[in-house]
Amino acid sequence: MSSKTNHRMSPPALDEAIPVEHNGDEAFLVARDGGVWRDIFRLPANLVTTIGREPSNRIILREEKCSRRQCELSYDDRYWMIRDLNSRNGTRVNGERIVERVPIHEGDVIRIGGLELMFTTDISRPLDQPAGGTGTDADRPRSGDTDEDAEPQIIERKSSSRYLTESHLGSDSRDASVREAIAGLYQLVVRMVSATSLRELSETVLERLLETVSADIGAVLLFPADTTNHTDPNELRVMSYRAPEDAPYHKVSTTLSRLALTEREAILAIDLGSASTQSEFQTLSDMHAQSVICAPIRCGQQIRGLLHLYSLDTTNSLDAEKLEYTLAVADQFGMTLPNLSEKDQLTGELERACDENRSLRRLLEIESDLLGNSRAMQSLRDTIARVASSDATALIRGESGVGKELVARAIHFNSNRRDKPFVCLNCAALTESLLESELFGHERGSFTGATDKKIGKFEQADQGTLFLDEVGEMPLSIQAKFLRVLEGHPFERVGGNANIKVDVRVVAATNRELEAAVDEGGFRKDLFFRLQILELLVPPLREHLSDVPTLANHFLERCCQRIGHRKIALSEGAIRKLTRHEWPGNVRELRNVIERAVVLADGVEILEADIRLMSTAAPRAWLGEDPMLRYEPVAIEVIESDHIRRTLKWTNWNKREASRILGINRSTLDRKLERYGIQQPTSE
Repeated sequence: MSSKTNHRMSPPALDEAIPVEHNGDEAFLVARDGGVWRDIFRLPANLVTTIGREPSNRIILREEKCSRRQCELSYDDRYWMIRDLNSRNGTRVNGERIVERVPIHEGDVIRIGGLELMFTTDISRPLDQPAGGTGTDADRPRSGDTDEDAEPQIIERKSSSRYLTESHLGSDSRDASVREAIAGLYQLVVRMVSATSLRELSETVLERLLETVSADIGAVLLFPADTTNHTDPNELRVMSYRAPEDAPYHKVSTTLSRLALTEREAILAIDLGSASTQSEFQTLSDMHAQSVICAPIRCGQQIRGLLHLYSLDTTNSLDAEKLEYTLAVADQFGMTLPNLSEKDQLTGELERACDENRSLRRLLEIESDLLGNSRAMQSLRDTIARVASSDATALIRGESGVGKELVARAIHFNSNRRDKPFVCLNCAALTESLLESELFGHERGSFTGATDKKIGKFEQADQGTLFLDEVGEMPLSIQAKFLRVLEGHPFERVGGNANIKVDVRVVAATNRELEAAVDEGGFRKDLFFRLQILELLVPPLREHLSDVPTLANHFLERCCQRIGHRKIALSEGAIRKLTRHEWPGNVRELRNVIERAVVLADGVEILEADIRLMSTAAPRAWLGEDPMLRYEPVAIEVIESDHIRRTLKWTNWNKREASRILGINRSTLDRKLERYGIQQPTSE
């Protein structure tokens, strides 16, 4: 490894970064030099990796300011940790000196003297740094680090492969080995065609190639899709590499890589030991490489990457035949890339089509679900029409099961964004880390399981509407980032550094009392006011019981159609029983009761006995057929006192909610409680 490497990035601070919850498969340290990666060290999850100048360390650094035992990295249950070993000059992570064992995060940069190592779980992620420097000695190129240095002996250059030509199928003594190589190549092609991802393709090719040519170390390097300069080796990304016993992968000579890219030829170089005095090939000398193959991966007229193969054994050196076989594999690799890219594109288009289809199907149900002719429902529809004409953030409030998502859909499909996406996300259904990934997306390798780039809900809803259900359950750590996006600021995907700006209308919903959550510190006050620009209150079903028959018949018809049941009707007794119920579960409970009744009914009519109400709440006495038959001569104060007590019991003695239901101020409720001597029972 080179004596000094330099890498300046802008990683997140320690207290802002996201811990890498790792499955223990692999992690890496990438050494940098002047903005270019040089060496890659694998970190085994089952071992403690020590770093220092002593030969007993797993990673040995030739850095003058590095202590004999500098620091150590280890995998602890779910996270990677780093600890300084009382080094003389200290260990810094993202510029901060660590004094105790701390988590190490994706993209964190460890600085030891003038050397920098970046921690990552995905060696194919972008590793470049911005241009510029501080002008220190550590930032300047090392002597001899130029392409004018002496090269190792290049004994073979190939621009095409002859492995599949008829000239190799004669009576030559090599026929057997050639036929065996052709058979191996055919088997490899079959596996390459069946690969489902770029990572799988790279690992498949590298594993079989190393086995066939008997190389000790190898790597697949590809240019990112947006690369414009396909002759600069510094633009290459390591997609996969293999080395014996977790040995580091050292970057091949820039001279050889640039030569292979510019000349479009595969190169075989031997006698690397003679170049050990040249710093350009110092890393190859460190790993005792004796011969190297560097083959371009060509896709039509474009170079897409390189295959690197190293041999450490002088008795089994890479030769011209292995060079030719490697070039054949590289050419097939290049032919496979377009098909794999097309497969990824088709998969993405299919997923988008399925999402659009689901949205259209839900759209057809919107008008029929917002049923009811009561004053409460008419008022709600009027409010939806006014809110839909605006583009401001809206907050839908109401108990669980009242149909807040249906209201959000009605807002969207009555707005000028109706032809754009409508995206839903339940904030209470995901853990904190997954919720952030779902909202803002993530880059490949940003955490364990992030095998591909993911587009977040904000990007999916661009130009449309994002509905966030149970927004009151959003963790505080995400609320700040969410608020910035609401205020029009760009955001970054998890593990990414590119600014993304979207045009999204946010409609949020909650059944929580957000004012109380703000007072308790569980919800940001500034976010609450930002969400409450437009507020809609969806009434509970008990406040518009006259709509129960209409809703019940609608759910009955839908259920019969869905399960293929014969036509069935609700009896008068069943309707009477439904309209007497309190419906603590609101519209959702009514739908479930009707579906259960359809299954239990024997004839063509649902009887009162078929209605199974799961709630323990008793029917209201004053909702009988003839209220006058149950009249009792009592004072209005008695009725009011009883109603207040029942309302408080219904709300579990939540006075704010009870005041809302009763339609009075909180102070008025307190005076009435004192007047009637109503106190919360200790048993409740």
